Amino acid sequence: MPIIKFQQIENLHRVQKVTLIFLLWFSFFGSLIAQQIPEAFQEKTETLVQLQPKTYESLDKELYPDKRDTTLLRYFVNISKENDYLEGQAYGLNLLGMKYRNISQYEKATMLHEEALAVSEKANNIDFRVLSLNMLGVVYRRTDVIKTALDYNQKALELAEQVENPSNHIKRSINVALNGIGNLYQNLEQYDLAILQFQRALKLEEELGNKLGLAINHQNIGHCLEEKGDLEAALENYRKSLAYNEEINSDIGRVICKNSLAQIYLKQNMPYLALVLLEPLHEESKEIGDFSITSLVFINTGWAHTKLGNYTEAENFIQEGLKMAQNRNIPSNILYGYEKLSELKNTKGDYKKAFEFYKKADEYDKQISSATNLRYMNDIIIKYENDKKNNQIAVLAKENEIVRLRLKKQQTTLLVSALIVGLISSILYILYRQYQNKNEKRVLTLEQKMLRSQMNPHFLFNSLNSIKLYIINNEQKNAVHYLNKFSKLVRKILEASSQKEIPLAEELDTMELYMNIENIRFSNEIDFKIEVEKDINIENIKIPSLTLQPFLENSLWHGLSPKDGEKKIQINVKNKDKGHVSIEIVDNGVGRTMAEVNKENRVLKRKSLGIRITKERLANFAKDYQNKFDVDILDLFDTKGNPIGTKVVLDIPTI
Repeated sequence: MPIIKFQQIENLHRVQKVTLIFLLWFSFFGSLIAQQIPEAFQEKTETLVQLQPKTYESLDKELYPDKRDTTLLRYFVNISKENDYLEGQAYGLNLLGMKYRNISQYEKATMLHEEALAVSEKANNIDFRVLSLNMLGVVYRRTDVIKTALDYNQKALELAEQVENPSNHIKRSINVALNGIGNLYQNLEQYDLAILQFQRALKLEEELGNKLGLAINHQNIGHCLEEKGDLEAALENYRKSLAYNEEINSDIGRVICKNSLAQIYLKQNMPYLALVLLEPLHEESKEIGDFSITSLVFINTGWAHTKLGNYTEAENFIQEGLKMAQNRNIPSNILYGYEKLSELKNTKGDYKKAFEFYKKADEYDKQISSATNLRYMNDIIIKYENDKKNNQIAVLAKENEIVRLRLKKQQTTLLVSALIVGLISSILYILYRQYQNKNEKRVLTLEQKMLRSQMNPHFLFNSLNSIKLYIINNEQKNAVHYLNKFSKLVRKILEASSQKEIPLAEELDTMELYMNIENIRFSNEIDFKIEVEKDINIENIKIPSLTLQPFLENSLWHGLSPKDGEKKIQINVKNKDKGHVSIEIVDNGVGRTMAEVNKENRVLKRKSLGIRITKERLANFAKDYQNKFDVDILDLFDTKGNPIGTKVVLDIPTI
């Protein structure tokens, strides 16, 4: 008997109780509710009960405008029961269950979805069986009951994939189940595998044009990237998710995305910016009623105050969020709350309390990630992947049999060993040569792309056009002066492009020439400076040629170009440690957030590849050194949290 059947037998009495409660409720209050129901909806209900459509899509098309009203849904369920319309009951019960789930009343939600599943099985309707199974999976996942959640999601996926010529609703249900599988990989901390599942669902959602599904999958991908430590990529996915949620006007989606963005800002040590996002969410999340997200908002607010040194406020917010999670039995949020309390106490120096909260967090961690659940999840993964790769396994089995027969024919173990060693050595040598050739080709391609990005036609045309204006205005000295600088810059760029690395002194000279030329177009209003610490010998420090130009160009056109008033760019060269020198490029522009907005509002959007190419060149350059390179792009804020510019920090290895 399948796993789901066992669960249905275990929950049979509870389903019967729920059914009895609904029958009693409707018998006592049915007439009272009917008086409150608009005549138009009563007529619509009577028509649907008479026609009895069998698919989710046909019902949802008629009832979509009314599906948010729980009173109307209960009325529809009641009339469907009176007329033995099973599909109508399943539709209404599932929507009611989703309403209770979204206000963190998980027990009521579970009962409603279980009754909907029983009705769907009685009707033998795959459409509503898959829906009910997926909804139960979501509820159990919200409460961290991983084993049961996976049972339901796996069963839903198996049923949905058996349907020939699936409807859009079945395709959507497959995506929901794939999200469940993706969440499974997340629990196992297999984030790359989880991202593959979410990307598969993302592609299907794009085909369906489902913006809600696109928002959910970008949010999930962002979470995986955040756990992997790729905060910038996580931010990008969270922002995409927020944009989709804005399009569909989803309040809960906006709250979830803004909380995730704030969490990234906290990890980037920007608590002021995090609070700007979090504080408006306190009341917004409470109005929604989903305390699984509300508790996280309050705990993260406490975390932000911890970073700011406001310890009393920090503890109050974390305790309030923890209490919400405890009242609604959300183990993962309780674990998170105890972790942040332990961190707070540790910051204050109260190590005894910090250890007590750490132990409580550890207890919940063991409860959520018990060995039984992990083993079970691993079994599900193996089963799921094996079912998808049966043909490959058969082919591999045949190949293994051929290898075994060949080995038997060999006369001696020594000969077999010699052949294998020779074969492996040949393969490794070929792979090594291929790797070398590929790497050399990649380096050449990067250098060519780099040269094209520096010598792009727009820069050349604009520079010559600026010098032409001096000639037209009869400013001969300025024209000759800047023409000399321009020719010197072009010569330096061409010379540098043929060299793998150059002295830092030469790079700084080239950048000064570049800024002089670019400054013509800004009416020489940009204050550009270069400062080098006294004990740094920039002649002895090597750097890939033309490394700094893309960052200066980015500051000019995205940071300073849209800004009014004083405009500054400064390059600072500092000692970081024995193996690194730090190069800072600081501007007082509008900041990355406003620059991104300006970029989206432009009719002609310009793709900037220079920074990505430069990072790849630095990675290749660092291979010859003991230490690694690092590039950080930091937003600068004043004490009120307003953006005041951007700082790019390049840590260049010297040993």
